[in-house]
Amino acid sequence: MVQKAKILLVDDRPENLLALEAILSALDQTLVRASSGEEALKALLTDDFAVILLDVQMPGMDGFETAAHIKRRERTRDIPIIFLTAINHGPHHTFRGYAAGAVDYISKPFDPWVLRAKVSVFVELYMKNCQLREQASLLRLQLESGQTGRSGAIEPQEPASLLAELSARLAAVEEQAEALSKQLDESADAAAVATAAHLERKLTGLRRALDALEPGTGSAAGPLPAPN
Repeated sequence: MVQKAKILLVDDRPENLLALEAILSALDQTLVRASSGEEALKALLTDDFAVILLDVQMPGMDGFETAAHIKRRERTRDIPIIFLTAINHGPHHTFRGYAAGAVDYISKPFDPWVLRAKVSVFVELYMKNCQLREQASLLRLQLESGQTGRSGAIEPQEPASLLAELSARLAAVEEQAEALSKQLDESADAAAVATAAHLERKLTGLRRALDALEPGTGSAAGPLPAPN
C-alpha cells in the first residue's frame, strides 16, 4: 500500500481551512489542520510533510514568523512553504514572503485549480524523494547482511543479485522523475523546477554509488552515501 503524503494547512479561520480541504481533497493525501503558527510548529515536531500552506495574516505568530521558525529547524527547513494572503501589499510584501523561505506566494482569491496543481507537484516530488531514501536504506541494510555470511566471508552472488534488483527499481524512479521534469518545464514554475533538479541530483548520486558497487570496480564493500 502506498503511503500518503501529509499536507499541513495553517490558517486561523476555520472557513478557510474548510475551503482548502475542499480544494485539495481530490489529491487523496492526508490533510492536517493547524489554526495557529504555534500549532503548526507542534505538528512539525512529530510528522513529516510534503508541503505547507501557510496563511500570512494570523493573530499572535504570523505566517512570516512561523516560516522563520520552520526554516531554522534542521528537520523542517527543506519543506516547501506556499504563503496564502488575503491582502496584497505590493512587491515589498511579496519579497518578504520569498525572503522568509516560501517557494510561492499566492494572493486570495486564488484559482483552486492552480493551487491544487502547484501542491500536487510538491506532493509528487516528496513521494519520489521517499522512494529514493527507501531504496538507499534497503540497499545499505541488505548489503550489510548479504555480503558477509556467518563465517565472515564475502558471498559475491547474493549482493550481485541485490544490486541488479535495486538498479532496476532505481531506473523506475529515474524514469518517473524525468517525466515529472518534462511536465515542470511546461509549467515554468521556477521553484518546482529547482526542487525537481535537486531530486535529480540525488538520483544521479545514488546511481553513481550503485555503479561503483558493481563487481570489478573494487568498491563492492564500500559504504553507500546517504541522500540528503
